[in-house]
Amino acid sequence: LKQVFNKDKTFRPKRKFEPGTQRFELHKRAQASLNSGVDLKAAVQLPSGEDQNDWVAVHVVDFFNRINLIYGTICEFCTERTCPVMSGGPKYEYRWQDDLKYKKPTALPAPQYMNLLMDWIELQINNENIFPTSVGKCKEEK
Repeated sequence: LKQVFNKDKTFRPKRKFEPGTQRFELHKRAQASLNSGVDLKAAVQLPSGEDQNDWVAVHVVDFFNRINLIYGTICEFCTERTCPVMSGGPKYEYRWQDDLKYKKPTALPAPQYMNLLMDWIELQINNENIFPTSVGKCKEEK
């Protein structure tokens, strides 16, 4: 368990919503519905009167945090030696391209691919133009 919370590993602390904000309240509602054992379709339905973009943003951040936790529990078992390819079974191989360092789809070991992916997702979530922290003030991408 100590490995999961090692700062140098791929685990990252959860992005938190400021208590007292509308997004914090939406997060609490999302958590309550997901933990109540109810129908998932009903759990993710937009609550009446809430902004769809805020609701989606809350679920994206929660999903990222959960995936991060799950990956943190298995990352020590998937090394560059044991997982030399990022694959989705024998038929699919994932290649990384970011148009910065990797200009063409590049085969990478699974841990390296996952680190790049998690960093990229975190950048998207923290980008104010995509996920503004001011509720109700969505900025359109140009």
